[in-house]
Amino acid sequence: MKTLIIHPDDRSTDFLRAIYAPLKEYTLTTMGTRKEVNELIKSHDRIIMCGHGTPWGLLSVGKFEGSYIIDYNTVPLFEDRECVFIWCNADRFVNTYSLKGLYSGMFVSEVGEAIMMGLPRVPQNTVDESNDTFAKLLGEGIDKDLYHAYHKMMESYEKLAEKNPVAKYNSERLYLVL
Repeated sequence: MKTLIIHPDDRSTDFLRAIYAPLKEYTLTTMGTRKEVNELIKSHDRIIMCGHGTPWGLLSVGKFEGSYIIDYNTVPLFEDRECVFIWCNADRFVNTYSLKGLYSGMFVSEVGEAIMMGLPRVPQNTVDESNDTFAKLLGEGIDKDLYHAYHKMMESYEKLAEKNPVAKYNSERLYLVL
């Protein structure tokens, strides 16, 4: 399976690299034009999209042309592809367009987001533990099918959620639709 990773270059989402680091072969794009990214999507079977986002798509964070690198224009390209959407409120994007795959809802990855979402004050190391564990666990199963990857990751991530309020919040907002 040819895998494309779309992960805008942004230090605050570096922890997501652990999702695709275990893959033996993949194409990584961290910047470029919409046309270049669309051509890459067309030539790959699995698309993993990571970074900051909104209900309207994956933000380009100044690394791709335009505000979004993945948005409503990209949706038709996902047909017959295995997709992973990891960004804040990706669930609203996926549900709006009746897409399938593994995806996140609002995902707390920073102390400020934890405060915004009404979580108790947590130190940076609690957020880091949640981020690093999530990405590592998902990465451990990502080379298999999405069903396996999701369930393997959730089994261990939910154990962390018993003592980590950020992991608890996030684990309740991770979805798989095949």
